[in-house]
Amino acid sequence: MLIVIIGSAPDALEARSFKREFFESLVVINNAWNIRDDWDYCIFPDDFPESRRPHNNKNQRLIGSAEYVPLQNKYGGFVYSGGTMAFTAGYWALGYFKPKAIAYLGCDMIYDGEDTHFYGKGTPDPLRKDPTLKNLKAKSARLEAIAATQNCSIFNLSKRPDSNLIFRRTSLNDILKHNIPRSLNNTLLKSTLQKEKELGYFVEDGRYWKHLENFDQEKIDLLDDLWHKVIDHY
Repeated sequence: MLIVIIGSAPDALEARSFKREFFESLVVINNAWNIRDDWDYCIFPDDFPESRRPHNNKNQRLIGSAEYVPLQNKYGGFVYSGGTMAFTAGYWALGYFKPKAIAYLGCDMIYDGEDTHFYGKGTPDPLRKDPTLKNLKAKSARLEAIAATQNCSIFNLSKRPDSNLIFRRTSLNDILKHNIPRSLNNTLLKSTLQKEKELGYFVEDGRYWKHLENFDQEKIDLLDDLWHKVIDHY
């Protein structure tokens, strides 16, 4: 099973040309439901305005915090996985579908140029002052490593030169040719997950921003450094 996740970067519009037979489900984040009308799941945070949410039909589902928080908690919670919807969508898809592959587009989280989003100028949510988002590449490495433990590969379909995702670049129709998860340093993976447990930065309701005074940025930075090393040769 291949799941495609679309964000709101300008190149997300390339998804309009994707052939539906290449993937099983299309997950759109926030405003990305405007890109194609055949999306399957639209995932968004609680503060996403109702006026901007889609009118779904019977074959489409809206995914809010009641559904994605428990699944993201299964994978360690928001402090460790990164409190932005690109990563939340990945963990939700990983837990809900248990897919063989996940492909991202429009989620590079690079905000240069006049148009930061496909609809023009937007608010760069992942660049807000937030201890969970200081090292976006490390957070993407964590997601890919945990996906690999489920025998799931994660790819980036973007053609942009820069990205805050460390996932391998490929095209939609080539994913099956390369659909083998990258190898992990399993000893380091286990010890890093153990360090997360020992640190105890877990907030069950997902509203970690209400507890920022309890988090030590230096300790989160140390975890991020370890996640950079878990995937071999990225």
